[in-house]
Amino acid sequence: MTDRTKLLEAVLEIAAEAGRAIMEIYDSDFAVELKDDRSPLTEADRAAHAIIVERLGRLEPALPVLSEESAGHEVENRALWEAFWLVDPLDGTKEFIKRNGEFTVNIALIERHKAVLGVVVAPALDSAYAGGPALGAFRRTPQGLKPISVRRPAAEPLRVVGSRSHAGPDLAAFLDALGPHEIKPMGSSLKICLVATGDADLYPRLGPTMEWDTAAAQAILTGAGGSMIDLEGQPLAYNTGESLLNPHFLALGDDIRDRLTLLRQG
Repeated sequence: MTDRTKLLEAVLEIAAEAGRAIMEIYDSDFAVELKDDRSPLTEADRAAHAIIVERLGRLEPALPVLSEESAGHEVENRALWEAFWLVDPLDGTKEFIKRNGEFTVNIALIERHKAVLGVVVAPALDSAYAGGPALGAFRRTPQGLKPISVRRPAAEPLRVVGSRSHAGPDLAAFLDALGPHEIKPMGSSLKICLVATGDADLYPRLGPTMEWDTAAAQAILTGAGGSMIDLEGQPLAYNTGESLLNPHFLALGDDIRDRLTLLRQG
């Protein structure tokens, strides 16, 4: 399949199917396990992973899939991959367990270390987003996919979105130095999507995230006219080394880098 718009629509449907499977478990009395790193795991994570891997394999058989729930041996040769799918079957497992609805299915296409296509589906909120740098960005509505874009200029005071489950002292210090702002807590990759839709201006992430947490939403944000940069001002890149841990980053709507550069220097 070469038509990227059709590919985007197909991936959106795969994520929606995974979301339906997640919701069946969400509405049941599910159990919670702990992984080796003490992060939670549910049957919903596994069910969504199985659906996504199988459907992407049928859609693009030549492309490998790197999922948060992939076994180590399945991705041992990833340094050789020029293109692959990067997947978080259930981003925001803590929000899933809390039953607050702020969890997503994330699927991204990575080519030469860049997120070129992404889909984020929030099944409990009946929300879905899709896009890429060369595709634009869209939100799914009952009438179909509708274009979205970041807000320009940024609001005054700045509208900041922050992690509901991972706030910390670095973020508190950053916000204290930022100046006038309003902050909205949110879970999962929905924070980045809020910047893409123009409902927030800035998402500062000054704590650990993995590459599968951010790739899909980064593609959407870039398609909407925004950017995701590390604290040195460089776009986030993928599969560049042994670790899949992201650097600290900023998701920006309007280009407010000058203000943030002065903030960091101060």
